[in-house]
Amino acid sequence: MKSPKISVALATFNEEKNIVDCIESLKTFADEIVVVDGTSYDRTAELARGLGAKVFVTANKPMFHINKNMAFKECRGEWIFYIDADERVSRELAEELKGIIAREPSENGFWVNRKNWFLGGFLTKGGAYPDPVIRFFRRGKGMLPEKSVHEQVKIEGQVGHLKNDLIHLADPTFERYLIRANRYTDLTADEIKSKDPGRGILPVFFYMILKPTATFLNIYFRHKGYEDGFRGFIWALFSSAHHFYAYVKYWSDKNNT
Repeated sequence: MKSPKISVALATFNEEKNIVDCIESLKTFADEIVVVDGTSYDRTAELARGLGAKVFVTANKPMFHINKNMAFKECRGEWIFYIDADERVSRELAEELKGIIAREPSENGFWVNRKNWFLGGFLTKGGAYPDPVIRFFRRGKGMLPEKSVHEQVKIEGQVGHLKNDLIHLADPTFERYLIRANRYTDLTADEIKSKDPGRGILPVFFYMILKPTATFLNIYFRHKGYEDGFRGFIWALFSSAHHFYAYVKYWSDKNNT
């Protein structure tokens, strides 16, 4: 049997609404699709299997990147494309990926820009675009450090940059955005807890006033979020509140221990 050239790796948990469209967008270039599912309560694993993916079921770990690394290890392709279930690969990006491996590149990994959908349209400014992420790499040359939800794949060797965008549909509705924001503030609260800055005036000022204000100014003005109109303003406002809410969660948890 011919060895796969490109494997796609996914880690999933309750992605029934996304998994079919995601996998369908991979079929134009993927020789193998590997899904590590965190024991979903819905039909994610079943649907993925039905579409020909290799599915491995494990626990849904708080640090989701552990399951992503597990997916990398199960891949057999020469190259791995790592994707989340709420992302889609366009035909243009698929053709570019095939072209990359055809030329036998010296690079061991590649950045790809993401287009992020928010409140009915794609964000073009505010640090939300180009939103580069490392998603394509030679097997054995990339791994997630498993320290932060926002970390990138660490690549051994040179890293290039792809031309075509990855489509990110994380927030089809504002309700979905708030659900994700709640999860991410939980993770940031854990990071704050590990530092344990306390509840004095300085950490309160830093996390609840200084950091939110600086974040809003950075997104809305420095990165020109205002060019995205109302959705750009909401993106900047709610992004700036991230550390505010995370610190409140840390405060509350500390008060209950």
